[in-house]
Amino acid sequence: MLGAIAGDIIGSRFEGESEPPRDFALFHPDCRFTDDSVCTLAVADALMGARDFAASLRAFVRRHPNRGYGGMFLDWALTDDAPAYGSWGNGAPMRVAAVGWLARSETEALELAAAQAAVSHNHPDAVAASQAVALAILLARSGLPRLELARRLADDFDYDLAESVLKPGDFDISAAGTVLPALTAALTAVDWEDAIRTAVCLGGDTDTLACITGAVAEAIHGLPDHVSKIARSYLTADLYGVLSRFEVAMHLPT
Repeated sequence: MLGAIAGDIIGSRFEGESEPPRDFALFHPDCRFTDDSVCTLAVADALMGARDFAASLRAFVRRHPNRGYGGMFLDWALTDDAPAYGSWGNGAPMRVAAVGWLARSETEALELAAAQAAVSHNHPDAVAASQAVALAILLARSGLPRLELARRLADDFDYDLAESVLKPGDFDISAAGTVLPALTAALTAVDWEDAIRTAVCLGGDTDTLACITGAVAEAIHGLPDHVSKIARSYLTADLYGVLSRFEVAMHLPT
């Protein structure tokens, strides 16, 4: 899951740019964690507790305002008992990483991914994109070879994961339009850093592209130690605490 957070932090300073240079410094004083990290950790916290995704998301957003939330999502998060609003945006798949790590089966991963999406982003595209990311993480960490993983995602979600989808310059906030290049960047990379550089260099919604790419790439390639160490330093104490509990639950080094 830290791969998602690191991707978000690295991509944060390039949001809205058309094509950042490929040799950019991974971390920079202008980097910060955004709504992607806050919501990712909110979902993780819910999974490790009462699984009330809506309540957890609202609590974390209210604790961490001004992190780049979309307007409709922010209105939802600041309004008690607001219903889902049919969003097809990328806010649901960007926050689903913990499901892919904590789910114990494909069925559970698909169910939990859909459940966390549906509290706000209940459009079928957003739900499917969340399921695709969670399933990709689950299968990758289980050791499924990349070619077979790509085939599963293509068959199950009708995703064309060809490198031709890696087109820079578009600011696409749709769930499908973000997840397709993010998955492709992770699946075609030689390592985690290569995947992140590919995602960020697409431009546009770089923090979310890199968040989703980083989540899946971590499951495929692992996360470099230096990236892990630096990414942690950007988090506030409460967010770091959720990450630590997650790593204990996963029996990972903290």
